[in-house]
Amino acid sequence: MAAVTLVRRPVSVLPRISSELKNRAHVFSNPGACSPVVLAAGPVAVQHRQIHHALIPKGKGGRSSSSGIAATVFGASGFLGRYVVNRLGRIGSQIVIPHRCDQYDVMYLRPMGDLGQIIFMEWDARDKESIKRAIAHSNVVINLVGREWETSNYKFEDVFVTIPQQIAKASREAGVTKFIHMSHLNADIRSPSKYLRNKAVGEIAVRDEFPDAIIMKPSEFFGREDRFFNHFANMRWFGKAVPLIAMGKKTVKQPCHVVDVAKAIVNAIKDPDTNGKTYALVGPNRYLLHDLVEYVYAVACRPFVAYPMPRPLYHLAARIFEMNPFDPWTTRDKVDRFHTTDMKYPGLPGFEDLGITPSSVEQKAIEVLRRHRRFRFLEAELGETKPAKTVTY
Repeated sequence: MAAVTLVRRPVSVLPRISSELKNRAHVFSNPGACSPVVLAAGPVAVQHRQIHHALIPKGKGGRSSSSGIAATVFGASGFLGRYVVNRLGRIGSQIVIPHRCDQYDVMYLRPMGDLGQIIFMEWDARDKESIKRAIAHSNVVINLVGREWETSNYKFEDVFVTIPQQIAKASREAGVTKFIHMSHLNADIRSPSKYLRNKAVGEIAVRDEFPDAIIMKPSEFFGREDRFFNHFANMRWFGKAVPLIAMGKKTVKQPCHVVDVAKAIVNAIKDPDTNGKTYALVGPNRYLLHDLVEYVYAVACRPFVAYPMPRPLYHLAARIFEMNPFDPWTTRDKVDRFHTTDMKYPGLPGFEDLGITPSSVEQKAIEVLRRHRRFRFLEAELGETKPAKTVTY
C-alpha cells in the first residue's frame, strides 16, 4: 500500500500566508498601489472576457456539448416551438424560453436540453424591457409567436406585426447575429384572410427593423399536434360528411412536415450565408384539398363523404364556433385560410438549399392519423391505402 504522509504546517506560518494573500488581493484590486519594482517591470495586461462561455463551441457535438448557440425562442410553447427547442437542445445549445403562461405549462420543454441549458423567463409582449432582458445574452433570436384566432387582448395586428417588429428592433440594438422570423407561404396583403394579410405586413416590418433577418415562409405543416390534418379528421364528430368549399377541388395545397421546418431553422442558424434571405418551405407534392382530405380519412380508416358548402354558410357555422370563450374549433378566417391555394415561389430558396429532403405526406401521415383509427384498425398496414393524387398546377 502506498504510504500517505501528513505534513503539519506550523501555526505561526498561517498568519503570514493570510497577510500575504491579502496584500496580493490589494495589489490586483488597486493597480496604483503596486510597488516600484512591479511598475518597473512594465504595464500589467488585464484580460476582459468579451464573449459568454455559452457561445464558445466545445465538445463532440452532442447534447452535453456546447454548440456555440445561445438562442432565445419566442413562442416556444406552440406547435412548432417544441420541435425547434428539441433540435437546438440535442446539439448542445443554450435556450432562453420567454413565456406568458404558468411555468408548469412549459415544463415539458426542460428535458429537451442538458442540465441548466433550458432557461425559462416570464415576459410581457407589450413591455420592451422584458424583451431586452430575454435576448440580453443571446446571439440568435427566433420569433415563432403566432395565434390562429384573435382575442380581446391581442389582435392579429399585435401578434404578427407589432410584437415581431419590437423583437426585431430589440435584437438589432442588442447586436444579435441571427434573427429568424416565421411567416406563411400565402402571406399576401390582398388575401381574404386577415391572418395572412397581417403576416405579409409583419414581414415588411421585420425586414425594415432587421435587414439581415431570415424569413421562413412555410406552407401549412402537419405533425402529431397539428391543427391541419387533425382538424379535418375531427370533422367526423359533426357528421359523417366533410364540408368543403367547392368540394375542395379549387384549392391546391402543398403541406410540409413540422420536423422539416424545425430542421430548416437550425440549419439556417448554422449557415452563415442565410442572413437576409427568405425561404419558401413546401412539401414535395401538391394536392387538391379534396384529394388530400380523402387521403386523410383513408389513412385513418374512416369513411369519407364530402359535400359542397357555400362560403357564406361556412362562415355562419364558423361564427357560432367563434362564440366559444376558450379555443374555438374553427373561425371564419381559418376557413378562408384553409381554402386558399398555396402560392409558388420558384425564385426563392427552399428546403433543398438548406440541405433538407422534405418528407412527403404519404411518409408521415400515419404518425398523425393513427390516433383517429378504431381499435381494430390500429395496426393496419398502409399497403392498401392509395396515395393521394398529385397535381402540378
